[in-house]
Amino acid sequence: MKLFAKTMGAITALAACIASPAAADTLIVEAGSVIMDADSQPSGPMAIVVIDGTIRDILPSDSPDLEVYAVEGSKVIDLSDKTVLPGLIDLHTHLSGDPSGEFWRAATTPPEYFTLIAAKNARITALAGFTTVRDLGSRTDQVTQMLRRATAEGMVAGPRIVTSARTIAIIGGHGDVNGFIEHVNDVLDSGFTCTGAVECAAKVRLASQYGADLIKITATGGVLSQQGRGLEAHFTDEEMRAIVETAETLGLKVAAHAHGARGIEAAARAGVHTIEHGTYLDEQAARVMRENGTTLVPTLMALKGVSEGLDTGTYTPVVEAKIRAVQPLMASLVSRARQFGVRVAFGTDAGVFPHGRNGEEFALMVAQGMSPREALASATTVAADVLGMGDTIGRIAPGFSADLIAVDGNPLADVTVLEDVDFVMVRGRVIE
Repeated sequence: MKLFAKTMGAITALAACIASPAAADTLIVEAGSVIMDADSQPSGPMAIVVIDGTIRDILPSDSPDLEVYAVEGSKVIDLSDKTVLPGLIDLHTHLSGDPSGEFWRAATTPPEYFTLIAAKNARITALAGFTTVRDLGSRTDQVTQMLRRATAEGMVAGPRIVTSARTIAIIGGHGDVNGFIEHVNDVLDSGFTCTGAVECAAKVRLASQYGADLIKITATGGVLSQQGRGLEAHFTDEEMRAIVETAETLGLKVAAHAHGARGIEAAARAGVHTIEHGTYLDEQAARVMRENGTTLVPTLMALKGVSEGLDTGTYTPVVEAKIRAVQPLMASLVSRARQFGVRVAFGTDAGVFPHGRNGEEFALMVAQGMSPREALASATTVAADVLGMGDTIGRIAPGFSADLIAVDGNPLADVTVLEDVDFVMVRGRVIE
């Protein structure tokens, strides 16, 4: 017999609440099974005690010790027919963007609209089971910094946000404004392009001043920009070293968008912490990544998403040609990285494809040789370690943030169950 009884009306009312828990607010989550972390086996029925947004205890559902938490005002959430596991982490998103080949919209859309898009996508992303995201490049100044605050305070439903804010790029490179006439380019310029080590270091300091949690650079050209060339290193070695060294003095890590093998190698040698995409990864570049402890964030869903737009008029001929060129390489990226001994962490590039489909990345990783357990670890314990938050998120354990999701079935047996998440809690707040 269950220790706690509840009505569906009470559960519905609780699920609709996204405000901060009240002082000493106690929630008891009754789970049919719990996966504490990616190294654990599913348990039997368990109860997770959450107080003020933090996991306080995890006990068998029939434990008499639960009585101490059954105080007046405590609430119970019935997930007795679900598997509960740690909230997922996506290390590469763009919350303020929706997929589009219409690059010219940057010249016609005011920043206020991008803010609304970001708020919409934050909720969608959380409901997909992603309770923490790293946002790597927003459309306008302060959008993700303010969304970071609003989700933390419970004003907006969404995940925990770690943001680079704007992207640092070379003039005319991927991440800069391209494709417009000169005076339109000048108006759209966000001020985060640089030439030379001194100027690039200054842009890192500017990003820090504007509230960035980390630095994002476009170390090589990109697939979706309007140039048909330049997939190797964009910054000089001196510029990249200046960026990384300056970031480190400010306590910031650096993520580098990089496709070409020599560009990957140069960024890793400079000391960047993660390589985003890594399409043309080869053994030489992988060796430098291993030596420097650089992690690959492969973003396989990005290619799947943009490939769905081929032959539809979505992209320009220049972009379509680049998408086709990288398709066979991305199909073996994770298996190459694993063969070369490079650590892989979970990231999708959501915004290039519709937000909310982030969980489809798991099946793509498994198709390239990862086990479901390894894929889950990449989006929990490994991703938390990349963020430097391994003592706060990525596990279900006392003292950790109450970031919980619930699914039908066992994701360690069938990773596709993570594409259909039934319940989400972020920082002790249920997302409805």
